[in-house]
Amino acid sequence: MTAQAGRRLLEKTGVRKTSAEHDVLVPICHLGPEHLPALQAHLLALSPHDRYLRFGFAASDEQIKRYIEGLNFQRDEIYGIFNLDLEIVGMAHLALVHEPGKPSFGEFGVSVAAHVRGRGYGARMFERAMIHARNAKVSLLYIHALSENAPMICIARKAGATVERDGSETEAYLRLPRRDLDSRVTELMADQFAKINYNIKEDAKRFWNFLACVQEIRRGVRRGRHESAE
Repeated sequence: MTAQAGRRLLEKTGVRKTSAEHDVLVPICHLGPEHLPALQAHLLALSPHDRYLRFGFAASDEQIKRYIEGLNFQRDEIYGIFNLDLEIVGMAHLALVHEPGKPSFGEFGVSVAAHVRGRGYGARMFERAMIHARNAKVSLLYIHALSENAPMICIARKAGATVERDGSETEAYLRLPRRDLDSRVTELMADQFAKINYNIKEDAKRFWNFLACVQEIRRGVRRGRHESAE
């Protein structure tokens, strides 16, 4: 596979360039229970209005904590975008429903930190969720949002979803094509890229923490020498 072909595959799953990031790929990580503290910190940092748009009601800190505790990592898919400090600045929740004798479907929800909006993170995570849903044999993907949540509705429309508004609430649904070799390879490449990116950020943070400790020790030694001299 050529580098150009690999880039095209990555771009199909949300790992793509955005003009705001100046030719930087967006790594979208698959999250697990070990990321619960970071997920909770991200959601608790949302403003009251952002919580209202994300959950459809003015979620309190306690309600957010219960939501985090109720995440089912065995059934659902949780995605995140990390900054250099390994803080989650974007989170997506793809809830999957598989019932015997009935078509499988998924429901998508997303939140992005205010200071990184405008970079297309929400849309990229939706594309990432679409690829997984296809590979999980899900035929229908839903987005349930408040009608005033223009960014979420825009994401759905751009993806080709059918959007139906009912007063203060809007529901969008998108029929997904069947999985194929391309969708499976795309998801594999996206996961590998995200893991490598996360490991690099983790190593960098570890190094800078170590350097900060060394500098603090040196300052302590200098203070000790100064006090001894006096």
